[in-house]
Amino acid sequence: MSSRRSEALAFSLVTGINHAMARLVDIWDSMGIMEEQRVERMETVKKHIEGLLNDMITEEEALRHRIRANIITFQKQLDTLCLEMSMDPYKMEEGLTVLQIEKNLRLRVEVLTKEKGERLKELHRLQQQDKELCVELCVTPYYIPTGSMPSRTQLQELREHIQTLSEEKKSRAKVFSGLREDIRKLMEEMGHEPETSLEKESVGHDEDIFLLTHENIKALKLLLSQMEVKKESLTNTLAELKERSMCLWNRLDALEQNCSVFQESVQGTLSDQITQWQGEVDRLTDLQKTRLGDVIEKVRQELVTFWDKCNLGREQREPFNAHFCDNNFTEELLALHDAALLKVKNYYDQVKPLLEALQRWEKYWALFQDFEKKANDPNRFSNRGGALLKEAKEKVKVQKMLPKLEEELKKGVEAWEKDQGSAFLVQGRRVMTYISSQWEEYKQQRDKEKSERAALQTSKKGEITTPFKTPTKRAHGGINGPTPNKIRKPFFQKTPSQVTRVRSANTFISVPSSKPPLSQVQMQKIRPLESSSSQRTPLLECNSTERKQPVDISYLDFTSALSKKSSDAVFNSTAKDPVF
Repeated sequence: MSSRRSEALAFSLVTGINHAMARLVDIWDSMGIMEEQRVERMETVKKHIEGLLNDMITEEEALRHRIRANIITFQKQLDTLCLEMSMDPYKMEEGLTVLQIEKNLRLRVEVLTKEKGERLKELHRLQQQDKELCVELCVTPYYIPTGSMPSRTQLQELREHIQTLSEEKKSRAKVFSGLREDIRKLMEEMGHEPETSLEKESVGHDEDIFLLTHENIKALKLLLSQMEVKKESLTNTLAELKERSMCLWNRLDALEQNCSVFQESVQGTLSDQITQWQGEVDRLTDLQKTRLGDVIEKVRQELVTFWDKCNLGREQREPFNAHFCDNNFTEELLALHDAALLKVKNYYDQVKPLLEALQRWEKYWALFQDFEKKANDPNRFSNRGGALLKEAKEKVKVQKMLPKLEEELKKGVEAWEKDQGSAFLVQGRRVMTYISSQWEEYKQQRDKEKSERAALQTSKKGEITTPFKTPTKRAHGGINGPTPNKIRKPFFQKTPSQVTRVRSANTFISVPSSKPPLSQVQMQKIRPLESSSSQRTPLLECNSTERKQPVDISYLDFTSALSKKSSDAVFNSTAKDPVF
């Protein structure tokens, strides 16, 4: 379509020139211009037209040359921009004219040049932010070679780097402000005046005085820890002064109202409170010197109290007896008593867990002895409401707890002795020796009671065989025959070791022992409690001895027990031994 239009325009141009020449000829004819002059004039027209066309051709040729030069220039610029900006080379479409190529290249160069300027501008802005953050945080800036064009990836990484640094700055600023606030509060609580430059800067109100570096954070943390240590020291000193004052008040029989008034009057920082309490201690100390006799006597009473709490034996108290009996009341004697009291208090704090464990054992030991006493009381069978069953369950619980507590105490004592390098004594004896002695005393008491009952039964038998015996005291099988409620009933037990023989009225009856033996499994679990050759706990040894001896009960008590449904629980006549 465009080629036809150009051809029409060319034909129109030729036609126009022909018409113009025809008009010129007509004009020349009318003017009577001769042929020679016509030729000259036509030559002039020709030259004029040819010159005009040649000028136009020259201009168009120059334009074409300039366009081609622009294409080459734009192509080079485009390649350079793509290389600088880390972009892929620009690919030209095929089948384009020179003008289209030049236009596309020129537009592409303009776009990339604009983008380059924007990148450089953004790079400068980001680098400025990065530099400020890096100075504050004392870190290395993001590296981009100087004079180079950053790629889109580098700009994005730089943005992320700045974002990370900004978050780190916020985090460090929060840590800084927290540390400085804590240090400021501690100094205020202690009444501590800043001395070093770091202390002064840390409590100042200028937030930008510190660079947010790791070194400065470490320095503030170290200062905070030092302040905490100092506060703890002041707190301990204050507590010691309070305790000393309380002790002196008690020794000097100070009025409680006066003590309360002084305590309420103590205010201010820790340093101020320490000064006030120290003044009170000094005043009480001077007052104490005027009443040494009464004070030393009270210290002795307190010393005895702690000796008793620690279960110290006579040998452990003996070294201080010379001072304890000294009536020459002097400040040196008071100092010796205070030192001894402090020593026994420290010892009490060290062994308090062991003493508590020993108290738990003594509690269950007292319950065990109480149950044993109740077992010998014939009146207990008259109880109703399941009291015997409840008592039997509680007794089993106590029998189980005793060996556990002994083992727990043994392990605790061994650990303490290993750690302290000294023996833990109870009334001058090793703790397991003390427990064994309690069991031995219990065993001896039981043997004594059995002997007394055996002697009593022997005396009763003698009365039965006396010729002048009252008919009501006859043996079974007399004239009146056996009493209905005393009919002999056989009593069988599965385990022979758990059966004792009781003689009543010339008749032997098998009854379960009042003391159940330990199981073999539990005896194997319990290790030696002392360095002696015995391999049993005191509870196991005691029960092992008791199971070999018969238990004497009256025939009336036995028959009464058989008539009750709870007899199995009362006598613990189970096939399996209870675990101690």
